[in-house]
Amino acid sequence: MAHPTEEQIRKRAFELWEQAGKPEGREDEFWHQAQRELQGAEERGDQNKGADI
Repeated sequence: MAHPTEEQIRKRAFELWEQAGKPEGREDEFWHQAQRELQGAEERGDQNKGADI
């Protein structure tokens, strides 16, 4: 399986950053969290990560 694209990670990291109140200086934290979430979703076969269930 392919890994999440940079664009997918960027979009998810932005969502996480917004949800956290747009704090400054935590870009790496949100990037890594998004990367972990998307890779975990991929490993589970969850193609709709982030979609309402």
